[in-house]
Amino acid sequence: MKITGCEALHCGAGWRNFSFLKLQTDEGLTGIAEYNESYGSKGLTGVIKALVASVEGLDPRDHEPISQQLYAMTRQAPGGINQQAIAAIENAMMDIKGKALDVPVYALLGGAVRDRLKLYWSHCGTYLMNDNAAAAMDLPRMRSLDDVVALGRRVKESGFKALKTNIFLFDRDPGLYMPGFARGGGGPELNVERSVINGLRDQLEAFREGAGPDMGIHLDINFNCKTEGYLQMTRALDDLGLTWFEIDMYDPAALRHIRNSNRTPIASCESLYGLREFRPFFEHHSMDVAIIDLPWNGAWQSMKIAAMAEAYEINCAPHNFYGHLSTIMSAHLCAALPNFRIMEIDVDDVPWKDDIVTYVPEIEDGYLKLPQGPGWGVELNEDAIREHPPIGTQNSADGSS
Repeated sequence: MKITGCEALHCGAGWRNFSFLKLQTDEGLTGIAEYNESYGSKGLTGVIKALVASVEGLDPRDHEPISQQLYAMTRQAPGGINQQAIAAIENAMMDIKGKALDVPVYALLGGAVRDRLKLYWSHCGTYLMNDNAAAAMDLPRMRSLDDVVALGRRVKESGFKALKTNIFLFDRDPGLYMPGFARGGGGPELNVERSVINGLRDQLEAFREGAGPDMGIHLDINFNCKTEGYLQMTRALDDLGLTWFEIDMYDPAALRHIRNSNRTPIASCESLYGLREFRPFFEHHSMDVAIIDLPWNGAWQSMKIAAMAEAYEINCAPHNFYGHLSTIMSAHLCAALPNFRIMEIDVDDVPWKDDIVTYVPEIEDGYLKLPQGPGWGVELNEDAIREHPPIGTQNSADGSS
């Protein structure tokens, strides 16, 4: 079997695009993978196509040597878009290999440890803080703490046991607080006003009021502070009994200092690539939960990262705020991980999200059922994808990763 080329497909998803790779072979088998060009990765499709062209004629079932070859070819510019491109190719090759052997990808990763995966409702209210996104989802815009209480109640009634939210502002024009992504006020200095912390406490207490005492609440602070600001924010909220503070930063020692300063667990690392970037965070025991982005790292590489985390007694959770194919890909990884913590999933989304795949993830009482079938166990509905052309401008709403 040989790689003969590829095709990229893009589907408009309201305020972002879903992007997919189809890797083609001379035996008619096609492997698919979801990747993300909408947030900070402009030009990714072109890099994927260029790297696929460099491995045409090779057997896609040999995903490890091909991934290593692609890494060597891009060694002088590691990580970033190059690594995201390699990951997309690797994920499509895993799908081909599973189909060729008539086994699911989780079997290629060593077999399923579990067949049900605990979920948390991610970006809970986040997209609803933007007019365009709320309209695309045909849901009401969030404008007050009463709306937060109602949303928490909706999450509980849906059967979910956990949710994750970002930082909302209601003391001015209602919107997201996202200075780390150059959105929602603030500047590159990333200093935190006391009013933001006070408003955030009110927001989290409103979620608790609606969702009840047993709901696991995760707070994603993203890249919105520097060390001083993270310490101010987490110390002020440490008494709320949250499941975790999620913090993005590139200094493992500083993150360990923040972890040492709080009782609430710390989750991090979703923006890291490969074993070399994760290693210092594990060596410093910088976080309680390591978040791994499978579309950025690839399923095989993600399994290696999780195995390293296991040696440091650290559990792992996937970074998964994409479409259904990414959810299914991440589910295969989570099923095979001995050190699995919980799985992220976006619930509020455009109505046609279900139409663009042949299998929609099955959720029951806040748990995802493990997909079956060879490879990822799903195919793309290309007719449905074509019905929703990609939007021309990325980041058209204040979404976040």
